[in-house]
Amino acid sequence: MQTPSHSLRNVGEQLRGWRQRRRLSQLDLAGLADISPRHLSFVETGRSLPSRAMLLRLSDRLDVPLRERNALFIAAGYAPVYSERRIDDPSLDEARRAIDLVLRGHEPYPALAVDRHWQLQAANRALAALLAGIAAELLVPPVNVLRLSLHPDGVAPRIVNLAQWRAHLLHRLARQVEATGDATLQALQAELAAYPAPDGDESPDAGAVVVPLRIRTELGELSFLSTTTVFGTPVEVTLSELAIESFFPADAATGRILRGAGSLLPEEDDAAR
Repeated sequence: MQTPSHSLRNVGEQLRGWRQRRRLSQLDLAGLADISPRHLSFVETGRSLPSRAMLLRLSDRLDVPLRERNALFIAAGYAPVYSERRIDDPSLDEARRAIDLVLRGHEPYPALAVDRHWQLQAANRALAALLAGIAAELLVPPVNVLRLSLHPDGVAPRIVNLAQWRAHLLHRLARQVEATGDATLQALQAELAAYPAPDGDESPDAGAVVVPLRIRTELGELSFLSTTTVFGTPVEVTLSELAIESFFPADAATGRILRGAGSLLPEEDDAAR
C-alpha cells in the first residue's frame, strides 16, 4: 500500500475536523452520507482518496461553508467547485442591485450589508443617524461593524442597554466561530471580549422575546429589533458570505421619530439609483 500523500492526509484531517465541529460520530456522518463507517474512516485517516462526488456529499451533510469546501477540493487534488469574485465584479451587478434595493427599500430605518468578517460592504442613508460622534479612525475602511458597535470610542457609549447588547453580539460571534473555525473571527472575538465590560445585568429583560438595541441619538432615544437576511441558494463564495442586517422599530415612538426624519435623509447619489 502506498504511503498517503500530504494532500490526502490533509483532506482527511479537514473532514475529521468538520465532523467533530458538528459533533457527529463517524457512524452518524456515514449514515447521513450513505457510505460505510469503514470507508469514512479510511478517508479521514488518508488511506482512501474521496471522490469529487463524495466530497460534495460530505461537505453538504457537514454544512461546510463554500469557501472551506473549495479548500477541501484543493486538498484532495481537485479544482475548486465554487467561484469567488470580488463584490464589485461586473458579474455580480445583479446581486449588488438586489442588495441596494433591499437597503434603500428599508429606509427610513437603518440597514447594512456585511461580509463574513463583519466588514461593512454597503449601507442605506438611515444608518448615519446611528454613527454620530464615532472616532474617525473607526470609520476608515475596512469598517468592522462589530468593532464599531462595541469599541469605547464607537457606538458603545450611546447604547443604553450596552451590557445586554454586548452579551448578545459576543454570543452571536461565538456561535459563528464555533460553526466556521475562522481564525479572523477568533481574533475579532478576543479583541471585542477584551474591551471594558460595562456595568449592568447581561440577562435579557424578563418577558422579552428578543434583545433590542436601545441607543441615544440626536433624534432622541431609539429602540430597534434586528433581523439578518442572506441569499437563499448561493453557489458563489462572496454571495454566500454576505448578510444584510436590518433594524426595525421596537416601539411606536421609534417608528414615529424615524418616519418623521425620513425627509431629512442625506441626498442620494444619482449614480446609486
